[in-house]
Amino acid sequence: MPKRLAAVLSCLALALGGAVAAAPAAQATPQACFFYVLEQHPGADEEVAERACRIGGKSGTENFRACYAELRQDYVPAVVAGEACRRAARK
Repeated sequence: MPKRLAAVLSCLALALGGAVAAAPAAQATPQACFFYVLEQHPGADEEVAERACRIGGKSGTENFRACYAELRQDYVPAVVAGEACRRAARK
């Protein structure tokens, strides 16, 4: 019985830990954009990346273009800027 209880508690802890870890990521789309930019282009200006990702997080074609243009002005590669702005707009 103690082994079963330990196994059940371990599984429960893993399940709850996974749910807690996944919850912020589902809501943090501008943050996903921001961290993607910094991972892929470490020389990016953090303030520019944050501003662009906040704009991109509002969704819509205009906001995507504004996000993309903002990142490209900071010399973030086109592929990275496009993917980052897509990540910001995901809901």
